[in-house]
Amino acid sequence: MSDTTLWAELLAYGTGIGLSPVHIAVLLLLLLGPQPLGRGGWFVAGWVVTTMLTATLLVTVGHTLVLDMSHGSHHRTGLDLVAGGALIAIGGRELLHSLSEGAEPPSWTASIDRFVAMPLPLLLLLGSVGEVASPDDLVLFAKSASVVLAAQAPTWQELVALLAFTLGASLLLLAPLVAVMIGREKVVPWLEQGKQILFARSGLVVGGVSLGLGLYLGWQGVSGLRLI
Repeated sequence: MSDTTLWAELLAYGTGIGLSPVHIAVLLLLLLGPQPLGRGGWFVAGWVVTTMLTATLLVTVGHTLVLDMSHGSHHRTGLDLVAGGALIAIGGRELLHSLSEGAEPPSWTASIDRFVAMPLPLLLLLGSVGEVASPDDLVLFAKSASVVLAAQAPTWQELVALLAFTLGASLLLLAPLVAVMIGREKVVPWLEQGKQILFARSGLVVGGVSLGLGLYLGWQGVSGLRLI
């Protein structure tokens, strides 16, 4: 696998994980509420740490089990097919829900205010659990780990790849936090507008990304079957 392909796949999978409408909505509300940098900063830090630890754990387990993740291997092909099918199902479901709901906000928006009002330690714990418990995120974490394993790089290069993946998966949360750090009053209208768009169109965006990644992984899996 070339370096360009490695970084492109890690960026794509990281972006898929970063497109978590619940986490983004929680962060926007934290940044619009009291102690925006304190509560919002801790929330983003929790996301970054969870992402890095989960990806590192999966790569470590992959090394321990001596999994062959080269293209066409049984492990890689099986994961591609399962991941592709799961993401296509999730993406199709999100798109159908989005089209059927029309302009109505997703159901999770009804309880988002109560979630944001929780004590910070509980908020961080539930945020981390929500990230790793999401089926589509687990699929993308597994695929990201398989890409790193397939590169067969030295340990320090694997660490760089995991850091880059974590950064890519965190950009959508880091961007509004940095904007508030630079000048909160100037970006408040943008945060409000972003929240409204997210509530209205999150299913369409997440469904489209999941479907696209699912089709790509399905194609990778079918290609791998021909090499077995």
